[in-house]
Amino acid sequence: MFGPETLSLAQSVLEVCRARNWRLATAESCTGGLVAAALTAIAGSSDVVERGFVTYSNEAKMALLGVRSETLAAYGAVSTETATEMARGVIERAPVDLALSVTGVAGPGGGSPHKPVGLVHFGLACRKGGCRTERRVFPGDRTAVRDAALARALELLAAEARL
Repeated sequence: MFGPETLSLAQSVLEVCRARNWRLATAESCTGGLVAAALTAIAGSSDVVERGFVTYSNEAKMALLGVRSETLAAYGAVSTETATEMARGVIERAPVDLALSVTGVAGPGGGSPHKPVGLVHFGLACRKGGCRTERRVFPGDRTAVRDAALARALELLAAEARL
């Protein structure tokens, strides 16, 4: 299901988290669970991966992660603000040290001039404090956008765990 490069990135995340004795969880929208699936494709990942939330709808983001309806109304599901609330919601709801959120417009429809197809926001929250976000616009069709978002999510997790 996943290529060698993706599995290598996932293995790197697991190794870095193991070295710190960290557990992690994901909150995914446009990637639909791909990040959690890549991590758990590796045998023994259960000592690092605690859980994954697939919160595709706004209702799921609010109910499972505590994203505020005001945030969604003001900024939309695909925004820095929503990515931040998603990642922080994971930290508040799961016994983990590191949380990643992904929300975006994978396409082919749903884009706009301000939020084009390929736009993805990532959120990273640590139990020790702080949350950072990243905004990217990936080229290509739906599969290409989701694959690029998966790769970047794994890179971000590995980098954050190294800090």
